[in-house]
Formats: sequence, C-alpha cells, structure tokens
Amino acid sequence: MSHFEIERKFLVLNEDWRALATSAIPMRQGYLNNEKRCSVRVRISGDEAHLNIKGATIGAKRLEFEYPIPLEQASIILDSLSAGPLIEKVRYLIPQGHLIWEIDVFSGDNAGLVVAEIELSDADEAFDIPTWIGEEVTHDTRYYNTRLSREPYSTWNTPA
Repeated sequence: MSHFEIERKFLVLNEDWRALATSAIPMRQGYLNNEKRCSVRVRISGDEAHLNIKGATIGAKRLEFEYPIPLEQASIILDSLSAGPLIEKVRYLIPQGHLIWEIDVFSGDNAGLVVAEIELSDADEAFDIPTWIGEEVTHDTRYYNTRLSREPYSTWNTPA
C-alpha cells in the first residue's frame, strides 16, 4: 500500500457538475498543528472520523497517513483543540471512468469557494477534464485546506 497521495486540484467554473453528483458528504475538519513539515488534521466525514497526517510538500504528490478514530472523540478534538476556524464543506462525488472527481463546496469562513480534486494512481496518469473545470491550482498553497484554516477565503483581498 502506497503512503503517497497524488491529487490535482482545480477551480470550478459553473454549476454544471451538480447534475452528475452521486453523493454529498458534509465535512468538518480542523488542524492540530501549524508545522512546516506536515499537517495533522481531524476530519468528520458524514458518520465517520479520521486522523490524517500529510506531508507539507507542495504539488500533486504528498506523503499521507490516515487512521479511523471514534466519532465522539473527533468532535471533542475539533471543538477543543483545533487551531483557527474549522473547515466546513460538503463534498460531492462524481464518477468518471475509474476515477472520481471530488467537488468541495465550502461554507463558514470559506463560503463562496468551490474546488474540484481528482486523486490519481500516478502523477502522469491521463484523465479527461470536464467542461466545468477551470484553472488548475494544485501548486497554489492558498487552496490547501490547512492554509484555508489559517487564511480563510473570506479574508482574501482579491478572491480568485
């Protein structure tokens, strides 16, 4: 099992993706550190919770480890130990062949931001880009959730 996540991130141009979504998962997540080497986060996704440790490498490929934790403990951690505002969003899933687009519609301090992600098995894997996909922001750290928890979209002087 690989401990690397290979993910590309894009802005979303319009609402055309909504008709293709097969599920919607409400999420709350918070970060427990502000380290430069890695992020440590707790995420509640629907009725599941996970502790996630992700390398701080910028780009599509990053070291990642994820572990399930009890939902009640995750809620306590988010409410008591998270730094900065929580990330609140609904993740919509859109299958495309063997891949799945994840569309994150943010709320709270990041309301108005909509980002699409696609996880790949290889950094050079080819995939089709739907017409509702806009600019790639994989290498723009402003769009990383860890950064959005410190510098929410609502505070950006010139939203992208």
